[in-house]
Amino acid sequence: MDNEVRFSKWSGSGNDFLCMDNRDGRFDEILVSQERLAHFTRTLCRRGLGVGADGIVFAVEPEIEGVADIAAKFLEMDGTESTLCGNGTACFVRWAVGQGIVSDGEVSVLTAAGVVLGQNLDDGYTRVCIPLPEEKQTHMNIQVDGELVECDYIVTGCEHLVVYVDDADTAPVGRLGPLLRHHECFPQPRGVNVNFVQVLGEGELAIRTYEYGVEAETLACGTGSASAAILAAGRFDWGAEYTSNDRPVRLRTRSGDVLRVYVGIDENDTVTDLCLETLVRCSYSATLCPDLAKLALRPVD
Repeated sequence: MDNEVRFSKWSGSGNDFLCMDNRDGRFDEILVSQERLAHFTRTLCRRGLGVGADGIVFAVEPEIEGVADIAAKFLEMDGTESTLCGNGTACFVRWAVGQGIVSDGEVSVLTAAGVVLGQNLDDGYTRVCIPLPEEKQTHMNIQVDGELVECDYIVTGCEHLVVYVDDADTAPVGRLGPLLRHHECFPQPRGVNVNFVQVLGEGELAIRTYEYGVEAETLACGTGSASAAILAAGRFDWGAEYTSNDRPVRLRTRSGDVLRVYVGIDENDTVTDLCLETLVRCSYSATLCPDLAKLALRPVD
């Protein structure tokens, strides 16, 4: 492995990622070492001292030929691997098409959560259809920091808790986020992402997310938005158009961008379809300066 590290930085509604190509195996030495991979990811994602990002997405060849067009490996900014990232997948699809890695149109991406379908839309949004929820628990009551918090839980590729608030702008994200994220109700050390959701009207939500791996609030979260759309539609008994793929649930993120989530739910309350659309922008493509590349790639003692 040489010391040249090329990347492209992308944003999915404010959720930013570094996309890197490992189809030729150039990063294999660090991908097989958890210590080196964690150091590499933390070095690049650290804001102020590195490039700055919520995570890294590596393009890799699918282990089984024909199962998908391309495979993606998602790394949180702390170096832990994530099974799925909705906005990360959207950024990855638009980047991979732009790089000529895959053809434009519907792109199948193999993730640790299964095969995800992505497609670039004409309005700057990218559509990502993610795995259907594995489990759901509503009307939970969790005692935390001296108060009882009512919330809903669902797994949409990764674990999400939804807390409903009167005002997203003043939601206690910094106080309750880390406490709920590490709460004993959820398997540790994995824990749960925590979404603070305000109902603005039928089919309209404002959302703020405290994400694990980042261990802070992010400007958007794709799987968190999908989770909130499913749970809010059921909890507040929204019209059938919001549970039959006819109209999207619109979510105002912390960045100010609006995520669109299309949900299909049948008469047995089973989610049959789940797709999100996020606004994707390229920030820049670059090569790391030698000093930072050397630091990121060095062996870890």
